[in-house]
Amino acid sequence: MENLIQLVNRLQRACTALGDHGEESALPTLWDALPSIAVVGGQSSGKSSVLESIVGKDFLPRGSGIVTRRPLVLQLHRLEQGSREYAEFGHLPRKKFTDFAAVRKEIADETDRETGRSKQISSVPIYLSIYSPNVVNLTLIDLPGLTKVAVEGQSDSIVADIENMVRAYIEKPNCIILAVSPANQDLATSDAIKISREVDPKGERTFGVLTKIDLMDKGTDAVDMLEGRSYKLQFPWIGVVNRSQADINKNVDMIAARRREKEYFSSTPEYRHLASRMGSEHLGKVMSKHLEAVIKSRIPGLQSLINKTIIDLESELSRLGKPIATDAGGKLYMVMEVCRTFDGIFKEHLDGVRPGGDKIYNVFDNQLPAALKRLQFDKQLSMDNVRKLITEADGYQPHLIAPEQGYRRLIESSLISIKGPAEAAVDAVHAILKDLVHKSISETAELKQYPSLRVEVNGAAVESLERMRDESKKATLQLVEMECSYLTVDFFRKLPQDIEKGGNPTHSIFDRYNDSYLRRIGGQTQFA
Repeated sequence: MENLIQLVNRLQRACTALGDHGEESALPTLWDALPSIAVVGGQSSGKSSVLESIVGKDFLPRGSGIVTRRPLVLQLHRLEQGSREYAEFGHLPRKKFTDFAAVRKEIADETDRETGRSKQISSVPIYLSIYSPNVVNLTLIDLPGLTKVAVEGQSDSIVADIENMVRAYIEKPNCIILAVSPANQDLATSDAIKISREVDPKGERTFGVLTKIDLMDKGTDAVDMLEGRSYKLQFPWIGVVNRSQADINKNVDMIAARRREKEYFSSTPEYRHLASRMGSEHLGKVMSKHLEAVIKSRIPGLQSLINKTIIDLESELSRLGKPIATDAGGKLYMVMEVCRTFDGIFKEHLDGVRPGGDKIYNVFDNQLPAALKRLQFDKQLSMDNVRKLITEADGYQPHLIAPEQGYRRLIESSLISIKGPAEAAVDAVHAILKDLVHKSISETAELKQYPSLRVEVNGAAVESLERMRDESKKATLQLVEMECSYLTVDFFRKLPQDIEKGGNPTHSIFDRYNDSYLRRIGGQTQFA
């Protein structure tokens, strides 16, 4: 059955390693379904000492007031005898701690990283795994101690905040509650019993632990409490004797402390008949055995949930895509492959395999011609404008056969107006290509796995389009200017002649500027 607890521990570690998931992830649901043990008690009730006694190591921060300010998820893994003990933190994977004083310091430091050097609390848990031949397979959650008043440096809501945090853990039906109460206080005032009864009124998943039995006033004992007469639970109460502050100061070994604990119960007349089910070592075995039983009873439901979780995670992995390369060469190859895929999809849009490329053809087939037809050539070729340009071009010497310079000025002034529609056509094509880039990126499945690369590819593509748009505008305007500067010999062979006078090109200087002649020039220019 120990393998079952180890399996649950591995599942919990997997949930921890992949813990930063969104609400839609299946992992939080699986974590909630896995049985665990939450340690609950008031401040200074001896919770930390109970945990250290179960583990057999001095590894938890100590001090006055609130010391546990973040939940500590403690996973115990039993090793073969002779194996070396070590600890690992979830936030420091692959780093083994063999010095448990360093473990204590890291817990304090990690708490301060989240809460600052204050007395505030945080619901973000610390994950710690301890591997030792002296522990039983177990998962324990150490929660901040319940308190009744806020002290200096704490918010006014600290009392409710701690209670809500504790309640969030112990109200789960798969959570086993380890309610720690000091024996030298009345059980009626026990914070642990009070909150446990609220979430587990029948006591079906609550274990009572009495601490500080050796500190009770002379003439009093905890027999009534341990035998369930003061407050009855479904499971027997377990008493423990933790190390005193003097023992801690003297660095008394945990093994020696356990031996003294056994001697205390076996040698004290009031507790001698209960000695076999007292002590932290017995507590650890009872909790491990009960956890095994709970896991065994939950196996069908857990198996179904695990299968569903596997399917959900495989679907998520499929959506995320192939694994990421670790070396620089592999990463570069992967980036080039993704870019080639994007380039292929973009080309398919242009070639008609995917929709969008036809919009570019529409710009030249419909939009540009329509824009040219809307140009006001009539204004450019009006009689007054033709006369003005022809006479200005002739200067002091009127043309003899055809007003070549006048023609050039007329054509140039008309063609210049084409620049606007030509530039607009370039902008329209640019907008279409930009839209196709966005579509191609969204259709490139590999880019969904790498949001940063997606942004970079989009930026590089848009930047290239901007550069090519500017270059295309320059080339388009140069084409217009070239047309303005080019008049063929054939054009001048079709000289405007006065049909009414039999096509005689030799008019008088006065005839060259009459309305009929100028109208013929304007018509010839428009034909050109």
